[in-house]
Order: sequence, then structure tokens, then C-alpha cells
Amino acid sequence: MTSKKIIISLALILSANSFAQIPFYEFPKQKTQTTWTSFENHGGEKSLGGQENQGAKGHAFNQLPAGESVDLVAIEGSGVIQRIWLTVSDRSPKMLRSLKIEMFWDGEEKPAVSVPLGDFFGVGLGKKVPFESELFSDPEGRSFNSFIPMAFKEEAIIRITNEADKDLKALFYEVNLVQKEHPDELLYFHTYWSRDEATELKKDFKILPKIQGKGRFLGTNIGLITNEKYEETWWGEGEVKIYLDKDTEFPSLVGSGTEDYVGTAYGQGTYDHQTQGSLIANPEKGEFAFYRYHIPDPVYFYEEIQVDIQQIGGAPRDKVRKIVGKGADLVPITIDHAPEFTKLLELKNPPGLNDEDFPDGWTNFYRSDDVSATAYFYLNRPSSSLPLLQQVDIRTKNLSENN
Repeated sequence: MTSKKIIISLALILSANSFAQIPFYEFPKQKTQTTWTSFENHGGEKSLGGQENQGAKGHAFNQLPAGESVDLVAIEGSGVIQRIWLTVSDRSPKMLRSLKIEMFWDGEEKPAVSVPLGDFFGVGLGKKVPFESELFSDPEGRSFNSFIPMAFKEEAIIRITNEADKDLKALFYEVNLVQKEHPDELLYFHTYWSRDEATELKKDFKILPKIQGKGRFLGTNIGLITNEKYEETWWGEGEVKIYLDKDTEFPSLVGSGTEDYVGTAYGQGTYDHQTQGSLIANPEKGEFAFYRYHIPDPVYFYEEIQVDIQQIGGAPRDKVRKIVGKGADLVPITIDHAPEFTKLLELKNPPGLNDEDFPDGWTNFYRSDDVSATAYFYLNRPSSSLPLLQQVDIRTKNLSENN
């Protein structure tokens, strides 16, 4: 197949997962059935909703005991999930990291989605804050909304499992979908979540490990708990790097820094925009959570993809010397001392941090922090080779008790 034909083919596939809706005044060109699932109509069946308690709100929620699972959707046929809403009675960070949401497409045994519930819905660290983005929203800090289109051809299952050590008293939910046919080739929605409690110096954190196939990288939300040994020095000098289609040592796509990737500059406060945001920015607690969604600037891949973020911070030279003297482990890499910019890693004999000839300026350095991330992407297969979700003790360790 020629390169031009491949591009056209992928464009047609992506149209099935398009965020654009047909005009309000037009009717679908093919038969499309609207279906809602909730505890009031768990199977989404016609004329079978709201039967309990003589139709008077008889089954709005379920309990979810520790160790048990519930399917929010278990439907056969072809269609698109277009909206997920839910809420739970316990919205503490520990519970939101202990609840696991999984999605299975077209009879696959391995989930395409397997993520802590809180992190899936757009906020890292299992936190709840009011916000709105193109893909997720939480109007008042008490609910979970997803608007990501998720297509399937044969079967869709959405499952929540309580891996906490206590029961969940109430889970409410609605899933809105349409049932319709799709073209032969389809992109399936996937996620990948991981956490590294102490990243390795000079080693990039993998937002999305290398996967084969073709599809679209939709974006990420990232949570960060800074290492207290770095005090309140800036942590966000690391660049996002996206390796596409046979990239090896160096990526095709690279940015200029973390806050630049999420649309701000010279530091990072709190804000929520449609495709970029920083929902948590607490230097005193060392907690940060931010997102970037590639909707107006799509990232396509045709053979493989890998997405990394460097673990680099920065501070004035004397501050760097001070924290190193207190035991911080770091590796200086550049010095901005205008009009010069010294690239230490390119020097044959770079000066030591405490040497007299080490320039006085903003010093960037490799550092180690606690990083977690959710990657969202589409892939032309209903499951992937990515690792399974980490165990609940890893997900919940050292989290703040409250939002």
C-alpha cells in the first residue's frame, strides 16, 4: 500500500472515533439506536428501564463490597460508548486509587483499559477538583464524566473492581452509547497507567511504553509527588519525547519543557482549559497534576509509538549547591548564564558543582521524583501487549489522605 493510501485509510478509520457530531438538524445516515445503561436498566434494553419500586427510583445505586466487581456495561453488538458518568460515596485518594476501571472490547480477555478510577477521569494522584476539559469534567468536585468515543464491533464490557480493604457504600452510574455498524477496520480506545515512586536519575519516565500497531495518541494526565530533598526547587524542566515509527535513539517529536507541553510558561499554577491544564499545583505539599490532550494537534502513528518525559528540574546555582549539601541526589546538565548557555554533558572536562569555575546561573539537573501517568490512545486492535495494572499497594502508597 502506498504512503498516500495509508494516510487516507487511517483518516477513514479515525473518523469512526471522531469528536465531531453530525449537525443537530440531520438524521444519521445509518440506523442508530440510542442506549443508556444504569442500575435502573443494566442491560440497556428497550422498554425495560426503571421497573423496580413501581418505577419510582427503585435502584439508583449499588454497594460494592471489598474484593468484588460490577459490570457497568456488558452489551453485545456494534456501537460507540459516548459518555460515562458516575459517582461514589467515598472519594478519598486511597479509594479512588483502589477502585479499578477496566474495559474489554470484542471478546478479548485482556482489558484495553485498566486504570485507577480517579486517575482515569482526568486528575492524577486520585484527587478530586472541579474542572472541565474536552475529554473529562467534574462540575463540583464530586462526580466523574468522560466524553471519549469508544467504538466496538462485537462486545463492550466496562467493569469496576473494589480492591480497597473496605466496602464502597454507594456507586451510581450512567453510560450512554449508540448501537450502529462500523467499517471493517476500526480503532479501539486504550489506556495505560503506571507509577514509579522514585524515578532513576538520567532515565526518562515512560508515559506510554513502546507498542506496535497504528493509531492515535490522544494524550496524558500526569501526577507528581516531589522528593522533599529537592525542597521547593522547580521540577518541570523535563521535555516530552514521542518516538514514532522506527525512531530509535532520538524521537521525532520533542517539546521544550513540562509546563510548555501543557501550555503555560515560567512555572505552573492551576488552570483548566479544553486540551491543556494543571489541576493541582501545591509546592508546599509537593503535589502536582496536569494534562495535555492532542485533539486539535493529533499525533498519528502507523507502526509503533513510545512516549516519555524527562525527569529534569532546575534552580539557581547556589540553591542547587545547598540542596546537594543536604543530601539531594542530582546530576547537573546545563547552566543558563546569559548570554551563555553551557551544555555540561557536551564538555570533555565539565566543572564540578562546587568548583570555583562552575558558572553562576540557572542550573538544570536530572532528579528523582514520584511520577504516575495515564496515557490515552487508539489502536487498531482490541487489546495490546502492555503490562497489566500495578498492584493496589503500589497505587496507593504515600498518597495524601484528603483531596
